Amino acid sequence: MSIRISRVVFVTALGVSATLAALTAGEAHAALGGSPMTPPSGASSVSRVVEPAAQSSSQAVLKSGSAAASSSSTSSSTASYTVRETTFGNGTVVREYLAQDGTVFGIAWQGPQMPDLDSLLGTYFSQYVAGVKAARARTGRGPVAVDQSGLVVRSGGHMGAFAGQAWLPQSLPGGVSGSDIQ
Repeated sequence: MSIRISRVVFVTALGVSATLAALTAGEAHAALGGSPMTPPSGASSVSRVVEPAAQSSSQAVLKSGSAAASSSSTSSSTASYTVRETTFGNGTVVREYLAQDGTVFGIAWQGPQMPDLDSLLGTYFSQYVAGVKAARARTGRGPVAVDQSGLVVRSGGHMGAFAGQAWLPQSLPGGVSGSDIQ
């Protein structure tokens, strides 16, 4: 009887630990194809504007909560975009790639814990899950690559070191490619 109770307590504790880990990772309320996330309390956020044709010479850095910005501008035929980097309390970094209209067209993550992909991918999450199932049926375990006409997601890593990218090919601004989502 005590062995059975111990298993129940262990399984319950494991479920509570997983739930707490997900909560401490900070809920990201962004959605691919939608609005950027609101950084959770305890997270820091920095934004920068990027001109794809001259990435090294025309960047502006905007710190969260600050109205001041430093910028050098150049004219370009490609659309600028904003990269907003949020560092969660657990060390996981999420970069959101925002089009000029504020829509998230790409997301990248890196850190000791996976971010909540359900909320990051928004309405594209079910498409991602279906793509993962199909990939797992072919390859088994390992890094995941979902490469569809409307959604690309690459994710991999191991406990303590996860990384990935997701983007909407149809929403990439002019001069931007999937390899820019890092």
